[in-house]
Amino acid sequence: MASSVRDKIVEAALERFHALGFSACGVQEIVDKAGVPKGSFYNYFKSKELLAVEVLEVYAKGSRREMLADKSVAPVKRLRAHFEFLASRYAGFGYSKGCLIGSIAAETSDHMPIVRKALAQGLANWTKLVAAAIREGQADGSIEARLDADQVERFLINSWEGAVIRMKIANSRQPLDDFFSVTLPLFTRPVHGDSKSAALSPKRGSAVSSSRRTRSGS
Repeated sequence: MASSVRDKIVEAALERFHALGFSACGVQEIVDKAGVPKGSFYNYFKSKELLAVEVLEVYAKGSRREMLADKSVAPVKRLRAHFEFLASRYAGFGYSKGCLIGSIAAETSDHMPIVRKALAQGLANWTKLVAAAIREGQADGSIEARLDADQVERFLINSWEGAVIRMKIANSRQPLDDFFSVTLPLFTRPVHGDSKSAALSPKRGSAVSSSRRTRSGS
């Protein structure tokens, strides 16, 4: 029973933080959503910040990051499938809620060191998996080998988080579609040297190829 009450509090906090934001969501809103007495909260958590750390862990587990390490799937397909899964989560919210990690990060301050540390660790775990998939793609030739994998990984996740923010503002999937159409093709290579098999549209492919020719000629 005790673990059930704790789980209810964590689940309620995840939903309330996502809907209201961390700062605007008080303990009362959380216990009301969980359907438990307010005193129960302090039986399990000394502060809202410590609850936020657990919520972030639960949210990350629901992001299916393990997809990025599935070597039975080609690296580029693996990367796309991971972000497509994240996009499907936002679709379930009608694109009205963004990434909880990004939302809480935007509200953190120097007075929340525990939460900031949890955010940094969670982001490091995510980026490590993305970087590993990128390096595998470089090894098999599907991702441009001359690029810095860590830099590409940071660019990829930064671009995704920016697209998610705009998705939330626009209440539309369009920014995510832009991410898939533009960002991934920037560093991927045509399969087996066949430009027609690249995972991008003709217009995007022409633009990227032209840009690469310009850079190589400069």
